[in-house]
Amino acid sequence: MANNNKKNIKRVTLAYSGGLDTSVIIKWLVENYGCEVVAFVADIGQGGTELKPLKQKALASGAKDIIVKDLKEEFVRDYVFPMLRSGAMYEGQYLLGTSIARPIIAKAQMDAAKKTKSDGVSHGATGKGNDQVRFELAYYAIDPKIKVIAPWREWDFKGREDLMAFAKKHKIPVTSTKAKPYSMDANLYHISYEGGILEDPWAEAKEDMYLWTKSPEKAPNKATYIEIDYKQGDPVAINGKKMSPANLLENLNKLGGANGIGRADCVESRYVGMKSRGVYETPGGAILKVALRGMESLTMDREVMQTRDSIMNRYAQLVYFGYWFSPEREAMQALIDEATKVVNGTVRVKLYKGSATVVGRKSSNSLYNSALATFEEDSVYNQADAEGFIKLNALRLQVNNSANKKKVK
Repeated sequence: MANNNKKNIKRVTLAYSGGLDTSVIIKWLVENYGCEVVAFVADIGQGGTELKPLKQKALASGAKDIIVKDLKEEFVRDYVFPMLRSGAMYEGQYLLGTSIARPIIAKAQMDAAKKTKSDGVSHGATGKGNDQVRFELAYYAIDPKIKVIAPWREWDFKGREDLMAFAKKHKIPVTSTKAKPYSMDANLYHISYEGGILEDPWAEAKEDMYLWTKSPEKAPNKATYIEIDYKQGDPVAINGKKMSPANLLENLNKLGGANGIGRADCVESRYVGMKSRGVYETPGGAILKVALRGMESLTMDREVMQTRDSIMNRYAQLVYFGYWFSPEREAMQALIDEATKVVNGTVRVKLYKGSATVVGRKSSNSLYNSALATFEEDSVYNQADAEGFIKLNALRLQVNNSANKKKVK
């Protein structure tokens, strides 16, 4: 934002986490824009111990007020579960835990900005990362005229050491230290670790970094079996016990974490063009991805599944890049939701030392017919019919070979 617009900014709603960056931003906004700052916190399951001191920290950092909104159920029901129905993984390895949190935070922040009659919104994302794009695309999709302040693109601080010095000078309470410099971001779906000691892609993450999952080597030597009930593509119960979306995911996080499931160490392609390394723990999400595919294999038509899978990578890109509120993502979601209406039933999953494996599935919508699939004698399928099927499908290969006189190698 150009400096000549500063006089028009009287109040700003900041997406506040209580970490080093956003704590410094509060004071920086007050000093540089002469505005009031309303700190907005979206409770999406980052943990009660992390949320508890936020009000005091925000006010001590210079905020006029703080708003904390409990969004856990909405986050899982309206964001995580729809994304899981798509089967999306970014670049085949990342379950999009940070990406999917940004649109709900941005939407709730914009609601808060409207209620507090703020002139603009702000965030703590750096000018190198994906989050600046995710937040701001969401802001503009909701209100095309909103004023956005991105401090990392304006101030002279070069890195976290500069921020820590600023915090010390202004007596801002922060938790980041030089001894533990990597950045963490948690929500009910996952926890991520980036930066600092993880910036060497050859260096293995230290075991004491992981907060949610046991090392697979130290996980129980006995497998844990669970049953997950599905209704229209969404999990609704564990071992017959119905649960709300947030409670179900929280329970799966504990089960998966105890069995060393859900770790991922990725080098990924940021939207802005560079490669970055992230380490993630997504225990419940890892279980649900495997379980859903097991349920789909029994209930979803082959061509419908392949059609859905054909847009899976594009859907993952849209979530990762920040286009949750785009018309193309919504159109894809409509197809996905229609495709998963038949995904009902129960899937049994074996959890053991870092792996989740489907070992059973049943459904009233099952497309599996044992009379057709059997290797034994049957009276439903005439095996001789396969000859014509094969010849018709081989026709184009025969024509191609004759026309080009190709020699198969």
